[in-house]
Amino acid sequence: MVDTPDTHRTALLVAYHFPPCQGSSGLQRPLSLIKHLSQYRWAPIVLSVHPRAHTQLDPRLLEQIPPSVPVKWAMAFDTARHLAIKGRYFSWMAYPDRWISWMLGAVPSGLCFVYRHRPRVIWSTFPIGTAHLVGLALHKLTGIPWVADFRDPMTEGELGSADQHPTDPATWKVRRWFERLIVTNCTKLVFVAPGALRMYQERYPEIPSSRWHLITNGYDETSFRAAEQRPLHKTQGPLLLLHSGLLYPEVGDRNPSALFEALSILRNAGKVDAASLKVVLRASGHDGLYRELIREWKLDDMVFLEPPISYIDALAEMLTADGLLLVQGAVSNPNIPAKLYEYLRARRPIFALTDEKGDTAAVLRNAKVGTLAPLESCAAIGRALEQFLAEVREGRAPVASNEAIAKYSRESQVREMARLFDEVVGDPSSSEASRG
Repeated sequence: MVDTPDTHRTALLVAYHFPPCQGSSGLQRPLSLIKHLSQYRWAPIVLSVHPRAHTQLDPRLLEQIPPSVPVKWAMAFDTARHLAIKGRYFSWMAYPDRWISWMLGAVPSGLCFVYRHRPRVIWSTFPIGTAHLVGLALHKLTGIPWVADFRDPMTEGELGSADQHPTDPATWKVRRWFERLIVTNCTKLVFVAPGALRMYQERYPEIPSSRWHLITNGYDETSFRAAEQRPLHKTQGPLLLLHSGLLYPEVGDRNPSALFEALSILRNAGKVDAASLKVVLRASGHDGLYRELIREWKLDDMVFLEPPISYIDALAEMLTADGLLLVQGAVSNPNIPAKLYEYLRARRPIFALTDEKGDTAAVLRNAKVGTLAPLESCAAIGRALEQFLAEVREGRAPVASNEAIAKYSRESQVREMARLFDEVVGDPSSSEASRG
């Protein structure tokens, strides 16, 4: 069957992370939807945030938006940058996040989109909670079914517990209130990790099982093919261990402090040096903090903080690294970082500072790759790093097989999302028919 434009149904996608936003892996999920959704008889339209709300922009990313996809960038301000006075603002101006002003522009713009394009489904995506509030408002005002793509948990733990997140009690209370509002009103809920899905099902047992869905993140094969067209020359010299993306400073989450200590200990013992190992932290988001730690541990000639680069260039860098570093503490066990799937597709050895009981470790075990060590233990990191570097030098470090990574392609993810949209509108066979 060959589809014509009038056989497609329209889906309104509400996404904060969207071109020309740069520096966030979060934009790859909505980008994959708009690139591939039409293969399954769904025509996407996008409601995003005005570029002024972002701190990093790359206009070249706009080229990745198909010409046939209408996009509206609605008015929004970053409370901390645009509405603060001498760097200070009322806390309620950043609930559930600093972009709550987006509601003022997004809801009217979304209603105009609904009137013009008559979407059958609304899809909003986290980690910016305001996107879900926009989805909720449009759902209530129009009656259109609404899919809330949570990805990661909005809150974790219970108030006052050791695993409470966010750590600020007032922020936790407000986000938990918003979270319940979203969970109880949306048509479908989507998570990217089994642990997060189970946690929410236990938290909201009154929600029927038919409303919960798991659709993982993944890698974009088209982007990797573009990266592979770049000159991929491995320079001579020390082994390159690369981390690509944000490293949060919160202890126990994605803080690399224990790694720095482990490197210093190994160096003092004569087991590594600048001639044998180079660690690159690309686009950490907290260079000032980590630069001080690197100086404190005297690792200036071994650990390097590098600025953000384009997505394709970042993938090309992964393809040339000797090893890929993953950093995720036990507090994030219900989460799986999106970069993990890109690491698998890059087919490079993976050194993972993560808890063996978490979902990330489970993915690595299933793929039969990765050397693991707990993020908080510099002794365990040191032992595991010695083993990892020896395996890399000797060519024994395992990499993901084609079979292991095939199920994580972005196109597979979009196919599952299209099936979910079909289910929402009562047409479960439509997406499969469109591929016939």
